[in-house]
Amino acid sequence: MLLLALDVLTRVLVRVRSPRAVPAEILSVVRERWPWRRLRPVLVGLVAFYVTYVAYRNLKHYLPLLRPGLVDDELAGTDRALTGGVAPAEVLHDLLGTGIAAHVLSWFYLAFLIFVPASLGLALVLRGRAGHACWYVTALCLNWALGTASYYVLPSRGPIYAEPELFSDLPETGVSRLQDSLLLSRLIVLGDPQGTERLNSIAAFASLHVSIIFTAALIGQFALGSIAVRAALWGFFGLTVVATIYFGWHYLLDDVAGLAIGAISVLLAAWGTGQFRGRRKPVRGPDESGVAGARERRRSLRRHPQAAPSPLTAGGGPASRTEADQVAG
Repeated sequence: MLLLALDVLTRVLVRVRSPRAVPAEILSVVRERWPWRRLRPVLVGLVAFYVTYVAYRNLKHYLPLLRPGLVDDELAGTDRALTGGVAPAEVLHDLLGTGIAAHVLSWFYLAFLIFVPASLGLALVLRGRAGHACWYVTALCLNWALGTASYYVLPSRGPIYAEPELFSDLPETGVSRLQDSLLLSRLIVLGDPQGTERLNSIAAFASLHVSIIFTAALIGQFALGSIAVRAALWGFFGLTVVATIYFGWHYLLDDVAGLAIGAISVLLAAWGTGQFRGRRKPVRGPDESGVAGARERRRSLRRHPQAAPSPLTAGGGPASRTEADQVAG
């Protein structure tokens, strides 16, 4: 609603000439920018995303009750086998330190909580990108669904809860406070599942922080023209991957699985929303058809220029009609 309001009000402020004309101008801009045929897919996208997300949260909540056995020891052993017997988090602590780096990485990790709804809203509100918005929203929904399935395949808590001593040197940050809060919620849920409104939100395999930001960066690489925005997305992705290991949210295999989920979600969503048919027959939103039609007509004229009529065909006889049919073809 905030993004829709910004889209309308910025145009009203440019056009309006007196305060008394503001209400009428708002109605005019709303009718022009957000007719029902354009608002409807935005609402469908929002509902689809949040219904999927609520289902994800609920299924994640019941994970420790339905799958009490944990595989943290196996995942930790795989980590140490890949990093020469040392926990990957300890390697990062030695390399980056446990001071300023912790606060910087904490900020980027928590930015995910704003990034997801903000990127969703921007994708749906930006004009002329209905096809890409459909692709992105579908990919996000697939991330939640596949991520939920991965939790049940390999239930785990993550290094911060399985081996908290590895992270005792880290300073207090927003991430550490969040980790403490999630652990408290999990203990309350396990102690009295029916008597609390708290949710369990702890699950390590696979990393949906990694999968969702990888999804955004991958779709942005194909859909966005701005090099700066694409570079920012990839930079955000890289820092998030580091933060998941640094703070002990995930094991290395969790991040690898997150990459796989992100890639699969992007490909399945591209297939489901017709992106693979884009070169041959693009899937366009209601606001794109007019512009696209004009472009197609211009390209057609460049491919089949109309020749000046010759003296033999200037009279409009059969030859003239044949030439016109060829141009139309």
